[in-house]
Amino acid sequence: MDKVCAIFGGSRGIGRAVAQLMALKGYRLAIVARNLDVAKAAASDLGGDHLAFSCDVAKEHDVQNTFEEIEKHLGQINFLVNAAGINRDSLLVRTKTEDMVSQLHTNLLGSMLTCRAAMKTMIQHQGGSIVNIGSIIGLKGNSGQSVYSASKGGLVGFSRALAKEVARKKIRVNVVAPGFIHTDMTKDLKEEHLKKNIPLGRFGEAIEVAHAVVFLLESPYITGHVLVVDGGLQLTV
Repeated sequence: MDKVCAIFGGSRGIGRAVAQLMALKGYRLAIVARNLDVAKAAASDLGGDHLAFSCDVAKEHDVQNTFEEIEKHLGQINFLVNAAGINRDSLLVRTKTEDMVSQLHTNLLGSMLTCRAAMKTMIQHQGGSIVNIGSIIGLKGNSGQSVYSASKGGLVGFSRALAKEVARKKIRVNVVAPGFIHTDMTKDLKEEHLKKNIPLGRFGEAIEVAHAVVFLLESPYITGHVLVVDGGLQLTV
């Protein structure tokens, strides 16, 4: 298969799980992370002719250069997954301004920049599919995560609006909103306590979210949708 998928945040967590599934399906992958060595290790683990790239999604120049390099070495980008994200949990009154800015830049502005860069090729070729990784927190909110919630909630609004903008160009934009998933971001949480509020009684696995991402990437008649993967957590909050 000649189709190319760029996965930002593809070296770990949900992004890495998406990469594993897409590699099994025969797609050619661009694994993008801030740390090039980590991205190379992830790409190498997949086997095949997948390539690694370094990029800080919060920097416009970085994003533009990365897309140019991907297209130079792999060709037209057909799929884009935005899985890069950070959190700086804190009550708002204790949150430093720089922590607000870093979350908004990485979680929201970064996806805006990568989507804009992808649009140029996708519009030219009249087709493409984008999945942005949101969060149940962006839909429901959570104490101590007001800025993170704003960044992920903003991502939903952005994705739906963009879906309307580009639908006539045969480009689809969707969001997957995970709940509590076993990743580096949740490793310090009190799992035994939190899972009591999850109807399915456990944290999810990155591969379970990845299946939802791949489903949306490949579904030709779904756009502007938010697919929640949370074990039923939304039913209780």
